[in-house]
Amino acid sequence: MKTFYFLSLFTLVGTCSTPKYTAKIQNLKDSIQLSDSTLVAKYANTITSEELKTHLYKFASNEFEGREVGEPGQKLAAQFLKSYYQNENIASPFGGDNYFQTIPSSFFLKDIKNSENVLAYIEGSKKPDELIIISAHLDHLGISIDGKINNGADDDGSGTVALMEMAQAFNMAKQEGVGPKRSILFLHLTAEEIGKQGSEFYTKYPVFPLENTITNLNIDMIGRVDDLHKNNKDYIYLIGSDRLSKELHYISEKVNNTYFNINLDYKYNAENDSNRYYSRSDHYNFALHGIPVIFYFNGEHEDYHKVSDTPDKIDYPLLEKRTKLIFATAWQIANQEHRVALDKYHELLN
Repeated sequence: MKTFYFLSLFTLVGTCSTPKYTAKIQNLKDSIQLSDSTLVAKYANTITSEELKTHLYKFASNEFEGREVGEPGQKLAAQFLKSYYQNENIASPFGGDNYFQTIPSSFFLKDIKNSENVLAYIEGSKKPDELIIISAHLDHLGISIDGKINNGADDDGSGTVALMEMAQAFNMAKQEGVGPKRSILFLHLTAEEIGKQGSEFYTKYPVFPLENTITNLNIDMIGRVDDLHKNNKDYIYLIGSDRLSKELHYISEKVNNTYFNINLDYKYNAENDSNRYYSRSDHYNFALHGIPVIFYFNGEHEDYHKVSDTPDKIDYPLLEKRTKLIFATAWQIANQEHRVALDKYHELLN
């Protein structure tokens, strides 16, 4: 059973919930046909809590010194991701062994050294020019003044390792002849912690045309449970799913209802939400360019932005289930007949 709040529901059904508009929404829901249920289950099940845990204990270790933008630990983290994709035989969109989109120090507002987004790419088999971006930020807060390391296991190590596992699953499908029809970019963004500057740079200098980018699924903290869900941890907050494309919203809902039945909580999707989460992570820079987005988030917890955000506190079976939800949603978007449509262009809504 999903958690709905009045303002989010108000957004979904419009300013005037007329019978005619309600019928349009129902027609939209009915039009969504899920793709390849057997294959979705097969490849989603390659995403395991054991592999997520192994990756996260490495990525959120002291070796990477808190992954502060432009600092040696962040560079090591970027190299770790590059090596992973090379070992998995997942290509770079640039070709060859360059997996980095370098951001010069002059781009940053503060005295920060150059940094890099890390990109891996699986080309679509039928509609390669249409692109889905799945993103998470790789940076964190670095070393505190007292010398303690901010490992950032949930923020956003959890999102980072989710991308790694999803990329492996999609690549396995491709190697077995059933890869995604549309292309997928796995985008590890730097400089989120200093104002979403890695995603700002990407949208200013996109590797693929933004007009061909059909959605961004952004992951920022999906490994923990917040105080509001201590007694029912099978949830995830979704933010932004209905802002630009109700089709995307209902695809997300149908995928969840069919495979997972996670409590999709829209509490923070309200347009007047005082936390302003919609504008606080990397998806926002894509939404500003008219690209439909979903932001996946577990909410803040007692270790948020503290040195105590460590990998031993992650709920790995929950991280696995949430990652599988995002994978299955991406699978549907990548493989359905038509590209996800903006509301203003959707034939069933106009």
